[in-house]
Amino acid sequence: MLVLSRKKLVEEKTNQLLNGYSAYSDNDELIRLLKRNISRHNLDVFCDRTDIGCWFIPKHHDELV
Repeated sequence: MLVLSRKKLVEEKTNQLLNGYSAYSDNDELIRLLKRNISRHNLDVFCDRTDIGCWFIPKHHDELV
């Protein structure tokens, strides 16, 4: 059985968001920690909470030229 630390998982998912990719978690503790990291990094992220988990989707702001 592979055991991953919550800290490492949250760090990886936060990096996904910082790089413009979506992240998913079905674990309430990871969702709480991800929300905290999103706030710390001041990321503009849409949170789609469902019965089975939560998708974090970065909002892309297209600059008008």
